[in-house]
Amino acid sequence: MARGGGGLSPAGSPTERALETVWRRESARIVGALARMTGDLGVAEDAAQEALVEALRVWPRDGVPRNTGAWLLAVAKRRAIDAWRRTDARDERYRTIALEPAAEEDDTEPIDDDILRLVFTACHPVLSRESQVALTLRVVGGLTSEEIARMLLVPVPTVQARITRAKKTLGAAHVPFATPEPDEWAERLGGVLAVVYLLFTEGYAATSGERWTREDLANEALRLGRILAALLRREPEVHGLVALMELQASRFRARYDDAGAAVLLADQDRTRWDRAQIERGRAALRRSDALGRGRGAYALQAAIAECHAVAPSVADTDWERILLLYEALGRLAPNPVVELNRAVALAMTGSPEEALALVDAVAASGALRDSHLVPSIRGELLTRLGRDAEAREELLRAAERAGNRTQRDVLRTKAAALAEHLEDDGGRR
Repeated sequence: MARGGGGLSPAGSPTERALETVWRRESARIVGALARMTGDLGVAEDAAQEALVEALRVWPRDGVPRNTGAWLLAVAKRRAIDAWRRTDARDERYRTIALEPAAEEDDTEPIDDDILRLVFTACHPVLSRESQVALTLRVVGGLTSEEIARMLLVPVPTVQARITRAKKTLGAAHVPFATPEPDEWAERLGGVLAVVYLLFTEGYAATSGERWTREDLANEALRLGRILAALLRREPEVHGLVALMELQASRFRARYDDAGAAVLLADQDRTRWDRAQIERGRAALRRSDALGRGRGAYALQAAIAECHAVAPSVADTDWERILLLYEALGRLAPNPVVELNRAVALAMTGSPEEALALVDAVAASGALRDSHLVPSIRGELLTRLGRDAEAREELLRAAERAGNRTQRDVLRTKAAALAEHLEDDGGRR
């Protein structure tokens, strides 16, 4: 059944699983189309959620319709009209939408532009950055409150409150559903880039669910980034973000083996990396650099991804350069996750003891208290230092905290391998 955070509960019947897939793929387009027609993002999302509940009631009885997205949009339109009727809001907008035909299979609404408008509306400056991010991840990414909370490292009630408050604020401020004028883009650009980046990040390494990746979400973020780059050619960080996404997305084919199991970076067949996509990413990074304003946070991350993309193996990677880039990124955009990545680079340059001290400092700060990242990286570093018993405990702790099943499986497999080593050594390490 529907959850307060948007989306569906895991597992369930075949019909529920089919609806889960459709909702993941179509929710942003449906909400975007409804917001354009109603002029109200809150009404649009409420109507879309009601259509989702209706599908849960009707589809198990009548079967899954041939055009699921069109069915959901048509029902959501009717729910929006019903809402206006209940409140006697029969203005010109009501008469206009009431006369529109229901969505058909050949529906030609400009839904792609609607999604971009949706991002800009959710990133309106009347909202705090935190609210912008939470709302956009909900309405564009179709993520649940639980998934957003894991991404942002905040409690679920905090996310729910931000989303509710954001919708009420947009309504009270009468924010129109429209792409802003070019002279208004600058004040929204930071929020827009942040949410596109987070959408891609969730697609690249999902915080929950069965699969390690959600390529549909990553591809949508990349599509939005490419549109922004075409519209804002003089903004270096737009090109930097596109470069980062292109370079990271180039690895998707190598991240699973033929049996569907996850393959970590060190073990990936680099011949399966998309070389054309790598070149597109490097070209985008050159465009960012050519604007001559220095590298921002996204361009620095793209430069790190480029180091991996051009290296023939993990051993031949320029870890010294990666370490310098992480140090620059940490000064420009301080973040505990950046510090953890810097620790990994530090260990790869031959200083695992220093790296462990850095990870311990992050742990002591409490910034990532409930995340699997700290124990996961501690486990790797302790393994490198030959402290297998401690490493195993850390990896098991990380597995308990991981929300994604594939991540849990990888961590438990590593812990099991360490247990075998300990048995062979008589538990001496």
